[in-house]
Amino acid sequence: MPAPQSFPEGAEKATVAAGCFWGVEYAYRQQFEGKGLYDARVGYIGGNTESPSYRSVCSGTTGHAEATQIVYDPTKITYRQLLEFFYRMHDPTTLNYQGPDRGTQYRSGIFFHNEEQEKVAREVTQKASEQWWGGKIVTEILPAGKWWDAEDYHQLYLNNNPYGYACPSHFVRKFPELK
Repeated sequence: MPAPQSFPEGAEKATVAAGCFWGVEYAYRQQFEGKGLYDARVGYIGGNTESPSYRSVCSGTTGHAEATQIVYDPTKITYRQLLEFFYRMHDPTTLNYQGPDRGTQYRSGIFFHNEEQEKVAREVTQKASEQWWGGKIVTEILPAGKWWDAEDYHQLYLNNNPYGYACPSHFVRKFPELK
């Protein structure tokens, strides 16, 4: 695994799960690169196994979700913007799957890092559910526990494999602004 990266003082983290992590990481980079995004990494969160591997997470026995951890400049991007994008770029109404990808590792989740993030996550989820998704959002909102970076070959996967697999449910929906 690579050495931990350092980021400017004041950088914040957002951690989300929205199905196959390759497409989620790619979508966040496409949307926020050059606009305050410092990094987006894929990995595993929410499980009960130390040092999970991709193979073990895909077995469905570790309890982990495939997730993306976003490090950003909160003076340029707000946590609310990141979550609104989250609800636009995947289908949060499907329990434990996205498109053809099935299993608890593909669940929709927001893993908050502090009380303010939890508050914003609950507000945005309620509004997105009512205004965009017909009251059907099943996204879990949980404290961010231990994060495990995925193996190096998963990082920047779709940048390095432009014809690689991308979940068909990962696209940005054109919803009106949340009120």
